[in-house]
Amino acid sequence: MVKAHKVVKPLTFFLTGVVNQGKFQFMARQGNKGGPRQVEQRFVWPSELSPPHNKEAEQALLGSLLLDAEAIPIAIETVIPDDFYVEEHRLIMQAICDLFEKGAPVDSVVVADALQERGELDKVGGRAFLSLLEGLGKPRGSVEFLAKLVRDKALVRRVMEACGAVLSEGYTGEFDAEEFLDRAEQKVFQASERRIRGNVRPLRDVLDRAIERLRTLYERHEHITGIPSGFAELDNLTSGFQKSDLIIIAARPSMGKTSFALNIAINATQRSNPFHVLLCSLEMSEQQIGDRILAICSRIQSSAVRSGYLAKAQLREIEDVKERIKNAPLYIDDSPKLSVLELRAKARRLKAQSRLDMVIVDYLQLMEPSDKKLTREQQIAEISRSLKALAKELDIPVIALSQLSRAPEARPGKDKRPHLSDLRESGALEQDADVVIFLYRPEYYEKEQTKEEDKRIMEVIVEKQRNGPTGVVRLAFLREFMLVSSLA
Repeated sequence: MVKAHKVVKPLTFFLTGVVNQGKFQFMARQGNKGGPRQVEQRFVWPSELSPPHNKEAEQALLGSLLLDAEAIPIAIETVIPDDFYVEEHRLIMQAICDLFEKGAPVDSVVVADALQERGELDKVGGRAFLSLLEGLGKPRGSVEFLAKLVRDKALVRRVMEACGAVLSEGYTGEFDAEEFLDRAEQKVFQASERRIRGNVRPLRDVLDRAIERLRTLYERHEHITGIPSGFAELDNLTSGFQKSDLIIIAARPSMGKTSFALNIAINATQRSNPFHVLLCSLEMSEQQIGDRILAICSRIQSSAVRSGYLAKAQLREIEDVKERIKNAPLYIDDSPKLSVLELRAKARRLKAQSRLDMVIVDYLQLMEPSDKKLTREQQIAEISRSLKALAKELDIPVIALSQLSRAPEARPGKDKRPHLSDLRESGALEQDADVVIFLYRPEYYEKEQTKEEDKRIMEVIVEKQRNGPTGVVRLAFLREFMLVSSLA
């Protein structure tokens, strides 16, 4: 066994430049399925050397949030409670986030009461310490800067700890060089993951990278009381997407969920009186979203857009279209791991800064749960309830795409149309949703037997509508362009 001091010296020199200051804790545990015992190591920071942190920035940020609750969404976009180094600060930030998520008021008195209920008020220094923090608060304009200071120090700590773990495994691991390199890259990537999260960007920025063309504007009909989908037949059935409604659009893979949602977003933002839409894509990058919008709007094959294999005339047409639509009020967020709390902060901030009329999430099952200890069904139920709460709080429709279980494909007979019972992982989706829409393409399941008139058909099945009728709308789905349009 390698002696501890042989590990400590290069590790601490690498991490801090100070020899013999830190140490490892060795923990042995039984291997999986009765396998050999495995040794895990965790780097312990030396007592004489504090990890990188900014105590003053943490206190000033907390004080600012206690003074001005409207600054909380700004902070949450950048930091999470675990970014705070001082334990007392971390507990206070967690209490602030929990109160914010519930929609409760936030100030030093309310936070103190919340901490007292948890038995944590004395741990943080009591009500006097919260009052002290208020005195250290800064104007709202400083919150984003302070949050970045706190986050950056947390990032440095995580990278240093990841490097320490890599060095430790290098001394004690029994795997080949390629495996070691892969594990090292994974640890550093995980440490930096929060830094590379996507930000909300206006459509102009996305289209500068993937120029696009939008189809003809859809003029709103007088009977539409909500936000129109852009498909007259569907809008006649729903009267548009209504304020405070949660709309679930569910389908099996390859049915065209993302394309359908993108077409709705484009239609809503390309009107003479456009609606402002936030599109959160947890599955696709902003470049992929831009490529798809380009294909939809220019009716140029998506494969050509993706590869850049275009005729000169096509490129000119795309550039012209880009200039026409670049100011559309469509905002793209491609954060790969997005919690409802973060979504709520982004949406509230966007609405406060300009305007927000609708949110689209693609897709619900990829959202980050707030409590990973819950069962998957409980996690989905929590996300569903939170999305409904967001719709009510901001008084806007929230559209959430959802994957269906394999039940439709396992169902006997030729009819594979989905049912409400097929909603994946949680019956709470059906309960919380005001509208449930299923997408179904006959051609996908019966390529040979599909009638000519059913080819390129997307059935939009309104299976549930709390305040309206149900029914089926048949639309055209031109997969090569990612375009959904009316049949007429």
